[in-house]
Amino acid sequence: MLYEHSVGLTQTGPGALGERSSMSDDSEPFDVYDEDGENLEDTYLTFRIDEEEYALPVSHVTEIIRLQRISQVPDMPDSFRGVLNLRGKVIPVMDVRSRFKLPVRDYDDRTVVVVLEVGPSAVGLVVDAVSEVVELPPSCIDPAPPTSGRNGTSAVCGMAKRADEVSILLDVERLMDASARVAANQQQLASA
Repeated sequence: MLYEHSVGLTQTGPGALGERSSMSDDSEPFDVYDEDGENLEDTYLTFRIDEEEYALPVSHVTEIIRLQRISQVPDMPDSFRGVLNLRGKVIPVMDVRSRFKLPVRDYDDRTVVVVLEVGPSAVGLVVDAVSEVVELPPSCIDPAPPTSGRNGTSAVCGMAKRADEVSILLDVERLMDASARVAANQQQLASA
């Protein structure tokens, strides 16, 4: 289980999804198969924003890091706080709270950055707290309710029923709206 402080998700064996309790500079992305060769496509990373729990497919997650200095960059989309230097790679950082137009909250010791691979680019998502990695089989997922996203562009792609709570499933590609993808691609080119 992942707790309030950052935990990198890395390979601990050939193709294994593992956890570690301290940060190092040698994180490697993991693949979507565990060490037994089972597909992890129903596996999600859950995190909190305010009192709501959200979930992202672990296949996009490369690591979770402690919040570090974010350099502000002019002309980035409003939901982006800037960029950070992750072991020599400059990645744009989106504040999910801002992306969802939620009230600003001071960052604390539970605030982390979830680093995702979105296409050819890495992007960091600032979240209030990481909860855990869970399996959410299709049988526990309902379609997303209608939202105000134009032309089917809502970042919400489903609702997962878990015990007495609901996790809001996010589509990573849609979360990264057009302007966000442009910012990520510009940073990718700049750091190349």
